[in-house]
Amino acid sequence: MTHKINKNFFIVLPLLVLLIAGCNKQLSQSPQAQLSDAAFWHTTSDLNAACNYLYTYLPSLSSDPAGSPTPYQDNFSNDGFGSGTIGVGDGSRSAPANSNEWTNYYRLIRASNNIIEKSASVTGSQALINQYIGEAKFFRAWGYFELVKRFGDVPYISHTLALGDSLLYSSRTNRETVVDSIYADLDFAATNCPQPDILQSSNQYGRIGATAALAFKSRVALFEGTWDKFHAQGDANKHLQVAVTAANAVITGGKHSLYTAAGDSSYFYEFQYNGALSGNPIQTTYGPQVNYTYTTNKENIIVRLYGINLTNVVASHSYERGSLEQGNITATKAFVDSYLFTDGLPAGSSMYDSTNNQTSTLTIFRNRDPRIGMTIWNKTLYYPSLGGINLYNPGIKFNIRKYFSVSDWTNQTSFLNFNVLRYAEVLLNYAEAQFELNGSISDADLNLTINALRNRASNNNPSRLPLLTNAFVTTNGLNMETEIRRERSVELAFEGFHYWDELRWKTAETELPQSVLGPKYFPAEMIGVAKPVLDPNGFVVLESSSSRVFNPTRDYLWPLPTKELALNSNLTQNPNW
Repeated sequence: MTHKINKNFFIVLPLLVLLIAGCNKQLSQSPQAQLSDAAFWHTTSDLNAACNYLYTYLPSLSSDPAGSPTPYQDNFSNDGFGSGTIGVGDGSRSAPANSNEWTNYYRLIRASNNIIEKSASVTGSQALINQYIGEAKFFRAWGYFELVKRFGDVPYISHTLALGDSLLYSSRTNRETVVDSIYADLDFAATNCPQPDILQSSNQYGRIGATAALAFKSRVALFEGTWDKFHAQGDANKHLQVAVTAANAVITGGKHSLYTAAGDSSYFYEFQYNGALSGNPIQTTYGPQVNYTYTTNKENIIVRLYGINLTNVVASHSYERGSLEQGNITATKAFVDSYLFTDGLPAGSSMYDSTNNQTSTLTIFRNRDPRIGMTIWNKTLYYPSLGGINLYNPGIKFNIRKYFSVSDWTNQTSFLNFNVLRYAEVLLNYAEAQFELNGSISDADLNLTINALRNRASNNNPSRLPLLTNAFVTTNGLNMETEIRRERSVELAFEGFHYWDELRWKTAETELPQSVLGPKYFPAEMIGVAKPVLDPNGFVVLESSSSRVFNPTRDYLWPLPTKELALNSNLTQNPNW
């Protein structure tokens, strides 16, 4: 989707607000006045405009249906710390009266249902009509997955609701049934939406394509398969096989590949403008403000598009200034400790491990997976301040570098796109699903997936980051499942995944109640920082374990909003809320 098309999202938004006004704050509320069907739903252009509205529900770097930038969801986990946790990570929340997630994802579902139904009155190319129906079904699937992963069983609404409709007071539908409906919707989208190169050639970059539907299907199926496996319910193998098949279809389809154009800085520049190809991750020369397209970067499969520059503002955000610089999302010691050393071994096993013998704030960056310096700031990196380009001064938190664009800092406005779903995730989905399905993974599949990511990170230099093999795991007493999960946590860091991974792996009950630690305290380097609370080893205590709790009989599912329960007596609350 070009920026011009993206601009139409906002041009048609007032129209669509009227159009889907029946999509109310409460699922059981009566429909409100709607734009007359006689004035709309005639041409494929009408369907295009209606579908444009759905894209406003994609995750973002500003705000999304969850109310915060999507990466903030890592603050729920033990990898991130900062604002926007709403009591999830520390277990302090209670069942809310209202829920943005419940409300807004059902709003998206209703808008999608409306488009699917009204498409029957549209005339024109059937292939184009089917494409837009495919987009609507994709977003309906998106909404239901976001609901299921939070709430479990949820009411499944397959059509728009009118007064007197019995589904206004639906009970909760078994999550297996809901997930099967998600697969069906994504299959339709994969069949009827164009391939990404066709979208690019027809000036539609950013629209949902066939590979987007398959890639998202692999995400849904991996979540559900591992949820079933580790929570001892459902049919885990069924979903894991779906994940393998969907991910493999994307991989063998040949439409996507990892971004490697910036050499050993490619991982960093995957989250920057595509003109910035310095090759030096320490001092960078920032290029023109031009966002990637399919032609310039085939890694990005689903993208939240923003504008172009200050003279052509369509949409923008200030994520690097308002979130990253301010420390509203930061990394934890637990996350930093997950990075391998250059011998391919983790903390506690590597000869290079000096975690507990640090002599400066730079120690943790030495002899590590190169992605650590492309994800987290250290004082060898530069950023502008009011006085110009200065050394980055370390503080009591590990500040995030991913998506920080120096060229946008001064204007407090950024047009960096958010990579909602990228090819790297598909590779990780395939590797994990294969292992969990079969209890093993071949070296060939490791080379196709995990090692492709490591080669990108090291610029094909295994002395900087060795490849993962079955022999390496056996020789060094490692655990393959742990290493596959580690790779996922490192590669997808601060993109909003880790908390949900902890839930599906059923590790949250072990990891979330622990104290949240920051870097080791070096007063001579942390200029102007008052001495914080420290643990016995000198690490900053961001939140003590005494303030954190995770109830495994309650907290793996979120509470339904109590107002919905009051409006619909057929709804039941999740256990122990």
